[in-house]
Order: sequence, then structure tokens, then C-alpha cells
Amino acid sequence: MSILPPATLGILGGGQLGRMFVTAARTMGYEVIVLDPDENSPAGSMATEHLNSVFTDTSALDYMVEQCAVITTEFENIPVKALEYLARSKPVFPSAQSLAVAQNRIKEKTYIQSLGLKTSTFIAIESESDLVKVDGFEFPAILKTATLGYDGKGQVVCNNVSDVEKAFAEIKVVCVLEQKIDLRKEVSVVLSRDQQGETFFFPVAENDHVNGVLDVSVVPADISNSLADKALNAAKKIADGLDYCGVLAVEFFISTSDDLLVNEMAPRPHNSGHFTLDACYSSQFEQQVKMICGLPSGNCELHTPVAMLNLLGDIWPESGVPDWKTVMEIDKSYLHLYGKKEARPGRKMGHINFLSNDLEIAKINLKKIRNIL
Repeated sequence: MSILPPATLGILGGGQLGRMFVTAARTMGYEVIVLDPDENSPAGSMATEHLNSVFTDTSALDYMVEQCAVITTEFENIPVKALEYLARSKPVFPSAQSLAVAQNRIKEKTYIQSLGLKTSTFIAIESESDLVKVDGFEFPAILKTATLGYDGKGQVVCNNVSDVEKAFAEIKVVCVLEQKIDLRKEVSVVLSRDQQGETFFFPVAENDHVNGVLDVSVVPADISNSLADKALNAAKKIADGLDYCGVLAVEFFISTSDDLLVNEMAPRPHNSGHFTLDACYSSQFEQQVKMICGLPSGNCELHTPVAMLNLLGDIWPESGVPDWKTVMEIDKSYLHLYGKKEARPGRKMGHINFLSNDLEIAKINLKKIRNIL
């Protein structure tokens, strides 16, 4: 059964992804309740109601059950127990099972390999006794925390066994050691999947990262049609295996020998999918609303090539704000700011989409913006 406006939707998590979900939902006529412990939640400021509490607060969860027709999540590190609690009474998408897999790199990579898909070679290091498994491992490698790592956090590059031993002694939590690959490029697929299992794809994005944080996404990706199809099919396989409902992002490595390796998945809209806000007929956030509400899919086609630039707090001057007026004077540039009260180095504050039928022009405009900011 479809959930129609003016029904109330619930979302756990109140950052920029939640803010853009709220904007899409309210534009479509829905009310939205956000649960987030940050009193300055970017999504909370746009929502019908902001529950300023921790995600495990049962009184807040009970209130969402009473008020909301369906509940979704903004990011993967929502406590699984909170979703299981909600799901006893109301539909919750994505499922607690999907988040449980995505929250743990060991579970995630094991699940992906169980589908017959490739990942980089890895070993789990749960205690000092597991360090013996590192002998014979091919370096260089990256030691990553099994949980809570994102945007390059909780990661250490290791060039030998002693680097691993030292890093693990400092991190002191369960980790995975991943072999670095000869990287040619990184791409991502953002898809949406409805409750009946039908899947809808946005075009493949090509991504550049700086210090582990997404810097630029370019769409369409400069890869062969066969490689793009392979990425789409792999992402669908991951979603089907989880019986997923909602928006799912899957990041891939492409090696210098054109091997396609799954890096990780994100059970939510994704930074590399922000181009959809201006360059596609339906955005990833509209799709999130439509999938969880049982509505027909929007059109996920790209109508104009696009280059997306992430805006981090590093570019904010000590006093005042960046020169947005000059930025907006550039033709077909679309500025999106996330309503965060404080700019900090490395913090995602917004993004800009540059549209052009000639992708090279979009890239030139991106360089202009870099010089301005």
C-alpha cells in the first residue's frame, strides 16, 4: 500500500543527507520527524519536528511509532537495536539486517565475496594473536577499523608487518587489513530498490578523493559500457541479496588491469550521488522517499553531464563566508549548503554542481571555483 502525503515520515539521523531527504519529502507534501542528538541538526531545522535525543531513547522511538507511517535512516551507524525496536510496529527501510552488514567491514566484505563479487584481499585482525596472519601478506596495505570508519578516518597505511603491529597497538579495536591495489580510478553506483524488488539506477559516477574524503564526482564516468554494466549488475546483486528497500550506494575500485573490485556499500543516499539534485530528473533523495512510501519510481536518467565539487570547512575564512556571489555568477553552477553552524577543516559544508553538455566545460568551471575559493 502506498503512503501518500500528508503522512508523516520518520528519519533517524539529522545531518546533511537527512536535510536533503527532509527537503525532498516536504516538497512532496509529507511531514517529517527527525530523531538526532544534535540540537543544531541540519535536518532538524528543516523538519516538521526535531526530537533532540539519542537514537536508543525508547520514549522518542515510541513517539515515532505513534506518529510516523514509515521510518528510514540517514547513515549506517544507527544502532541496530533501535531499528529492530521500531520494526516491531512500523515499516523500517533499510532493514536492521542491511545496516548490520554495512556497519562492519568484516561482515560487509564477507557478504560481498559470498555473492561471487571481488573485493581487495583482506584479513581480519581481532586481537594480537591474529597478527601472525600478517606474515606473507602482500604490502603496501591499509589497516582499517572494522566499525565506525568513514571519510578516511580509522585508516593507517602500512608498508610492512611492523607497521601493522604498531598501528594495531595504537588503534586497539577490531580491524581489517586490506591489500592496496594498483588503482586506475574509483567509481560508484547509486541505485534505488522498491519493496517489490524492482531496481532503478542512476548513472555511474567517477570519483576523486583527497585524504580519504570525496573531492570531485564526474558523471558520466569515463569508463567502457561493459565496465559500467558490470558495476550496475554487481550493485544490484548486493541489493537483491539483502532484499533491500531504499537508496543504496556501492563504491568500486578499478585496477590498472581493469579488474572491478567492490570497496564498500552505504545503505543510504551518498555524497557521490549529490549530482542527481540538478543533473537528473529525479534526485536520490526523491527516490528515497518514493521507495520507502511504495510510490512509482522517478526518472533516474542524466539530462546533463555534471561535475560535483565537495565544499569542506577548510575554505571558510576566519571571519565571514566564502565568496558565494562570484561562485553563483558562473553559468549553470548550483550551490548547495548544508546549514551547519560551524565550519571546521574536513567537515562537509556543502557542494556545487556544474552542468554542461560539454563535460570539459564543467571541469573548467570547477577549476575556476577552486581558484575563487
